[in-house]
Order: sequence, then C-alpha cells, then structure tokens
Amino acid sequence: MNNPKELSRAAYDFEAKMPLSQAIPLGLQHVLAMFVGNLTPILIITGACGLSGGSEFADLQISLLQNAMLIAGIVTLVQLYAIGPVGGKVPIIMGTSSGFIGVFNSVAATMGGGVLTYGAMMGASVIGGIFEGILGFFLKPLRKFFPSVVTGTVVLSIGLSLISVGINSFGGGGGVNDFGSAENLLLALFVLIVILALKHGVKGIASSSSILIGIIAGYLAAFIMGLVLPTTGVTAEGVEYTKAWALNWNKVAEAGWFAIPSIMPVKIVFDMRAILPVMIMFIVTAVETVGDISGVMEGGMGREATDKELSGGVICDGIGSAFAAIFGVLPNTSFSQNVGLVAMTKVVNRLALATGAVFLILCGLIPKLGALVSIMPQAVLGGAAVMMFSSIVVSGIQLIMKGPMTPRNLTIVSVALGVGYGMGANTGILANMPEFVRLIFGGSGIVPAAVVAILLNILLPKDKEI
Repeated sequence: MNNPKELSRAAYDFEAKMPLSQAIPLGLQHVLAMFVGNLTPILIITGACGLSGGSEFADLQISLLQNAMLIAGIVTLVQLYAIGPVGGKVPIIMGTSSGFIGVFNSVAATMGGGVLTYGAMMGASVIGGIFEGILGFFLKPLRKFFPSVVTGTVVLSIGLSLISVGINSFGGGGGVNDFGSAENLLLALFVLIVILALKHGVKGIASSSSILIGIIAGYLAAFIMGLVLPTTGVTAEGVEYTKAWALNWNKVAEAGWFAIPSIMPVKIVFDMRAILPVMIMFIVTAVETVGDISGVMEGGMGREATDKELSGGVICDGIGSAFAAIFGVLPNTSFSQNVGLVAMTKVVNRLALATGAVFLILCGLIPKLGALVSIMPQAVLGGAAVMMFSSIVVSGIQLIMKGPMTPRNLTIVSVALGVGYGMGANTGILANMPEFVRLIFGGSGIVPAAVVAILLNILLPKDKEI
C-alpha cells in the first residue's frame, strides 16, 4: 500500500494485518456508534431501582457506568479472538443489552426496587447467562430451525425496531424538552450529509471512516452552535432547561483521570421472581445473536455464518453476560448498531474492531475519556444511526433472498412481520394478556417475529424438490 490515504485491502479481511493508523479510526467509529447505547440501559434500570438520585447512590451509579464500558471491551475481545469454545471469531461488537430493559423494569416493579432488587437482577443474569452459554453448545443440532429465511426475518425485525430508535436520536433523544427542534434536526442532518459526502464522494480511509468523521464534525458543529446560539430554553410552564444539542463540558472537567473497576459493587441475590423472566429473555437473546451474527456475516463478508461461528458467538453472549453481572453490569450481547456499521462499510478486520474494544477498556479505566464521549449530543448520534440501522434492514432482506422466494418462504416472512413484529411493536394489543406474555412479546417486535418465524418454519410443509 503505497498511498497512505488508500484503505488497505486488509480492512475487508477478518484475519489480515493492517496498519494501526487505519485500524484505530475504524475502531473508534464502532465505539462512538454504540457508546451511548451501551450506557443507557444502566441509567434506565438504576433509575427504575431508585439508585440514580441523591448522593447516596451517586458513586455506585458512576461505578456501574465505568464497569459497563470495561466489560463491553473485554467481552468484545473474547468474541473477536475466542478463548476455547467461547467466542465466534466474528466481527461483532458486544455491549450492554437494551433488550432486557422491559423485563428488568417489571422485576423492579415486582420487587420494589432498591439495591437488593438490582442484586437480584445480577443473580438472574448469572444464571441466565450460564444457561445461554450451555444452549450455545447445542446450537448445531438446533441450526435446522434457523435457515436463512428465519434468521433473515429476525435481522430484518432488528433493523426495523432500531430505525425508530435512530429517528428518536435524530430529533434530539426521547424525553428532552427541545425534541424535534430545528437545531437538533439540522445538526443531525448535517452529520448525515457529511457521512454521505465522504462515503460516496471520496475513497480510501476517509470513506470507510465516514461515520467517525461525521460524528467529529457533529461535535464541532455543536461547539460552534453553543458560541452563537442560546444553549437554554424555557418550557411552557416557565421552567428553564438545557438544550439537548449543548455540549456539557463540565461533565468532562469533573471526571477523574483514573478509576480501578470494582468487582461486585452490589451483592448478588438469587430470587425466582427475577430468574424466571430473565431466563426466558436469554433464550430470545440467543435467537437475536444468531440473527446479528448472520446479518454481520452476510452484510460484511458476503456469506452465511458457520455452525462454529454461531455456537461460539452465542456461548460468548451467555458467558459474557454472566461475567458482566459479577461487575454489576446488565447482560452483554451483540450490538445491532455495529452490525449495521459493518454492513455499511464492509470493514470486518479483527484488529480494527479490537482497537475499538481496547478504547472501551480505556474508557472504563479513564473516566475523563469516557465522559468526553458520553457528552455526544443525541442528534449527532442520530445523524449516523438512521443510515446504519437501515443497513441492518437491507442485510435482513439479503439473508431472506438467499433462498428461493417460494410461497412457503413468503408466508413465513409476511406472517412473522405482519403478525409477530406488528404485535410486538404495538404493545397496546397485549394490554389484557398475562404479565409474562407482555414481558416476553411486548416491546420491540423482535421476539414475537422470531417466535412466529421459527414456528412457521417447523409447522409449514416443506417445499417439494423439483
């Protein structure tokens, strides 16, 4: 490679060596794509348990957030390089799962919140993670239940569920007072335009690092906006608020330079009220992971995942989640945001993704570094996310089209999306169902779509070979 501006061919080869000068920016954009999503579940669940307010639990929450970054980096390295059967050696970034938010919120409501409730969630995650790890060892005989039409439908459902998340960030993030304001929308649009211009207007490292450059440009734009525009507004009730796009530099200034991670920041408790629903979610997580790995292999490497890759990936999902719980972190699973990034850039090099994992570990050890990334405005993330998440939808369609679109396959896809995804994405339809049904099938639509696709694949008569 004579021209340093040209992206090495190694970027598109999983095991090839590539220069750190190219690997580092490619890895950083993976971290920026998932950083906020990696921390958000911790913030939501500690809030549900009543651990987010006041000085009493301030240190605990900060410790959990730091651990979330550290664990995501460690588990990602295991997924990339594997330790024995643990790890699929696939281009997947691991992080704190948002799929468990609904279940954990219900557990918090049932058990009354508090540190003991959070500890019960960690106990359930240890057991559930080990269960998923064991399930991964038996994935090969179960593979017949996951043909491309099923995994493709799951990947498609994952992408569809994330598009609304991306648009939510595009508007400034849910719950903010200036959601959908002109400033947020223009900032997100600016980031998207920069990414598109680099992706299709130039070649080499700048093209493949378009997400990272677009996000950095978003930071700069937000900084300039803060110099020329008011960073606060007033609600209709006369309450002053800080606008969502404003950069909170105080958070960076107040963060420390080094912090040693704490093992078992909360006491692990084993309670069946938490264990049963969480166990069911780990089964669903295994299906989602199969879909994510299938999506990243199809979108990034142009082939289907092998039995060994799927098995190792699911085992890593489970064991990594059990390991995370020891550090007080919610289950760690494959991150669909990064599946979309791989599908869009086609960059699958293991070293590039590993540099992102190392950066996550550094964020876990250096709070100031993590704080710098955590102040990213949601609109900046949204400008990149809408394109990445749509790429997952395309990967799902490509997986579905791997096989012939027979009447049987068309039925599986259409019913799984129409009934399964539609039912899950509109949770009001389940309002009068038992609580465990709402826990399992309500929310994103991924779970019911996966269940319907798997059942139809089992029950519908096979196509006759001509």
